[in-house]
Amino acid sequence: MSENPEKKEAKVLLREIVDRVYQSAWDAKNRGEPVGWSSSKFPAEIAEALGLAVCYPENQAAAISAKHGGQRMCEYAESLGFANDICGYARISLAYAAGAECEEKPMPQPDFLLCCNNICNCMTKWYENIARMRGVPLIMIDVPYNNTTEVSEETVAYLKGQFQDAIRQLEKISGRKWDEKRFEEVCQNSNRTAKAWLKACSYCQYSPSPLSGFDLFNHMADVVTARSKPETAAAFELLAQEYEQAVKNGTSTLPYEEKYRIMFEGIPCWPELRALFKPLKAKGINTTAVVYAPAFGFVYNNLDEMMRAYCKAPNSVCIETGVDWREGICRENNVDGVLVHYNRSCKPWSGYMPEMERRFRKDLGVPVVGFDGDQADPRNFSEAQYATRVEGLFELMEANKLEANRGGK
Repeated sequence: MSENPEKKEAKVLLREIVDRVYQSAWDAKNRGEPVGWSSSKFPAEIAEALGLAVCYPENQAAAISAKHGGQRMCEYAESLGFANDICGYARISLAYAAGAECEEKPMPQPDFLLCCNNICNCMTKWYENIARMRGVPLIMIDVPYNNTTEVSEETVAYLKGQFQDAIRQLEKISGRKWDEKRFEEVCQNSNRTAKAWLKACSYCQYSPSPLSGFDLFNHMADVVTARSKPETAAAFELLAQEYEQAVKNGTSTLPYEEKYRIMFEGIPCWPELRALFKPLKAKGINTTAVVYAPAFGFVYNNLDEMMRAYCKAPNSVCIETGVDWREGICRENNVDGVLVHYNRSCKPWSGYMPEMERRFRKDLGVPVVGFDGDQADPRNFSEAQYATRVEGLFELMEANKLEANRGGK
């Protein structure tokens, strides 16, 4: 899809694309074809090249949480013996795999699993348990943690061997032979999608911004579930065009005047999006920098670069790379402060945040405030605490502005 003949807005097209991904999975299941579940940062190009229908439990869990079904599903998993301090996405997914009723975002049960632990090691046990519960094969790609800023040649070779093994296993599951030309086409689609997505994200740099970081949170389902499809690339290209036009027109999706700009650090609290947005709106604060959304912009020119790209998940890079990413986004998007989500569900992400906070204050000279929450389980979020922390961040940014107006540093 290279054009938009019906003149639909990008957000409408993007919503339709996600719906089609799920419907295609149901259609494949009804035809008796194998359907897979995949972690969000498993190389999507493999299954797409073989024509396999794939669903994404992380996307499903976020959708269930946003529709306020997360606590029910988490409690179901806990009733099965899974601890309530493991990832909320994992608990929701495990509950669904075990047969819990779920009207919020149903998807076919898996015939095979694709897992890549570049997100976290919880993914490994999460998918191993689903494989055991459903009695289906698990294809795992192990990505070593990057202790250095560069990905070594040894790591690339290690990953390529696993990549080839995954292809062989999926050839058996799909009943199709690997087509290198089709794979190249899929990779071109993925790159086009990634570049368009990153371009759309880049419009946050304008002041006032034509969008909010919350818009990116809403749109990122497509870059997770359908990044290898040409219609996704076309929709993101349209989204970038819309933001470019908004800059020219001086308009924004933000429903209030932008007075301050912040980075929202971490995964949003999907069950509490309205509660997250409300105090920011009250203070005229716009989220112009996020890490979670552009983290899915995998851009590469060959197989080696592809292996390196999939090594660059936020939780699989060393702290120096993590700091550079975040501080670069903050500088590009002109933030006045940073709001850090200490996420109970994502301990690897939250674990090094105190050091990150120290670096942000030192290197960027902006106030940093943290709050406790959870990406999926509403029991771990306090609206009152969050509102108080946003108020504190606002007061610190006000003080900095007053000092700057007085001629201070």
